[in-house]
Amino acid sequence: MSNKISIMAKRLKLATRGLGAEPEKPDVTGLAGWIAEHRGRMADITTYLLDRTMAPQLEAGIGMPCAGGKFYADRLLASIDGIADRKAIHELHADTPAIIEDAAGIVVQKRKSWCAVPAPHALLIKDAYYSDADEWSDAICGIYKTILRAMRDMGVAGHVLICDAADDAECAALARQNVFFFQPEPDRAGLEILLEHQHKIAVGNAELPVLLDLMNEYTVRHIILVDPDQPAIDLARSHLDPDQISVGGYCTDGCEQYWKDLVAHAECER
Repeated sequence: MSNKISIMAKRLKLATRGLGAEPEKPDVTGLAGWIAEHRGRMADITTYLLDRTMAPQLEAGIGMPCAGGKFYADRLLASIDGIADRKAIHELHADTPAIIEDAAGIVVQKRKSWCAVPAPHALLIKDAYYSDADEWSDAICGIYKTILRAMRDMGVAGHVLICDAADDAECAALARQNVFFFQPEPDRAGLEILLEHQHKIAVGNAELPVLLDLMNEYTVRHIILVDPDQPAIDLARSHLDPDQISVGGYCTDGCEQYWKDLVAHAECER
């Protein structure tokens, strides 16, 4: 018994969190069956995908689950008045009932969960109304503030904004303790922009050495290691305490097993 306790004591379990997911769209039969099970609430394909991002994380025991992903662009576009065919043709206004319904559905599954959405630039909206880069940025970021606040008012703890490329103006306008910008596979320039505005950063194995080098210039209080291997965990721990390191996931395939594997990889040697 004492040997078993000694072995267990040498294991370290890092915190785990989701950064979003991109589940496959269902066939008509699968979606119809799911909607029938959720009769009485507003339910469409986006609602289904939100549910499919959360359920595997909850089953796997992710400490900070996160619904959503870049697929949530469809809901955002439908909730912004003044846009047609991905063009801003009038002054923008937020129409939040569907957003609020989504937030309520997320919170029902687990309170204080996060939600991942594409960053403003990832919506690929062209400005055909404001005709000024600063005014356009202020307008779309203002809409995001309204939408994200509406979801937080329903109990969503915070948001992951998934970037195609880090945008300085967006980060300056939106990065907060409860709004976290995440760029999958960022280059050095992208990391520099993100670090200008937030002291928590998510990186994969390949980007970790670049981030550690940048720590000579920027304050980094927490690193989220995305799909880390043991050498990456060891390298991060040589620079930060364990409570400053999390293991994060952004699932794009095979999510049922993906999140279970992530939890397993978060348990490592001390």
